[in-house]
Amino acid sequence: MMLEPSIDSLQKQIKSKYTLVTLSARRARELKQGSAPMIDHPTSHQQVGVALEEIRDGKLNYIEADEIQERTETT
Repeated sequence: MMLEPSIDSLQKQIKSKYTLVTLSARRARELKQGSAPMIDHPTSHQQVGVALEEIRDGKLNYIEADEIQERTETT
């Protein structure tokens, strides 16, 4: 069984596998609680798959802690 989208293709957008897993798990939890998908016509029937598709399509991303710290220091 192949995971689609593949981990290799997702790591082009998010380098860390740990971050990829954490981000997709959090988003899957949001979807399970009733949040609407950010993509039209997801192919996956599982929330984690939909989250991975959102990452692949550039709809779901994250901000690193260093960037957040910099933003709060400048304001």
